[in-house]
Amino acid sequence: KGSGMIHPDMATMLAFITCDAGVDPQWWQRTLQAAVNRSFNAVTVDGDTSTNDTVLAFAAGAPLPTEHLPRLAHGLERLCCDLARAIARDGEGATCLLEVTVSGAATAAEARTMARTICSSSLVKTAIHGRDPNWGRIVAAAGRSGAPLDPDALALWIGPHQVLKDGRPLAVDRAAVGRYLQERAAGAYLQDDCVAIRLAVGAGPASGSAWGCDLSQEYIRINAHYTT
Repeated sequence: KGSGMIHPDMATMLAFITCDAGVDPQWWQRTLQAAVNRSFNAVTVDGDTSTNDTVLAFAAGAPLPTEHLPRLAHGLERLCCDLARAIARDGEGATCLLEVTVSGAATAAEARTMARTICSSSLVKTAIHGRDPNWGRIVAAAGRSGAPLDPDALALWIGPHQVLKDGRPLAVDRAAVGRYLQERAAGAYLQDDCVAIRLAVGAGPASGSAWGCDLSQEYIRINAHYTT
């Protein structure tokens, strides 16, 4: 099926991962859950969920020495994030990948919640598709996420361009920011086609990321021209 009805936590998604190392099943389960929370549960295409999703990870083989477990955990998380990014980039009608990173939060869970809310905002997604550096839509989505933020500490970057500092808009070259967005839409698949949005919300120690895509007329056409 197309990459639609994708949103945590039920996302019409099937993922199968195999590993040829023997590890403790309980450690493997905990490690997989942590990786899923930072990857598949941080991706959204259209804000709609479905009735089924599954991530299965198999591990069997010679016992892995304990000192190598952190490297395996890192590799598993990196693999899951790569797959999650591909799902978002393959979103129905998408022309670019959207990556939102929130820093300065009190907890990683709060940072991911805010990042997911921004990624799933229809107004943010349509602004990205229109190559419009509309910082107000991004901040509004962050504000309604339910995660706390300090309005006077907000700083926002769209790509390399800082558009907000200490909660106040900066004088920026809107045409240059628009070109950045246009270049991402013309970029090579999963190489330089990612619109990066960074939002600092305070002085907390935690950060988190989420991935999505833009919302185009093609998404509407795909989902308006078939019935089930």
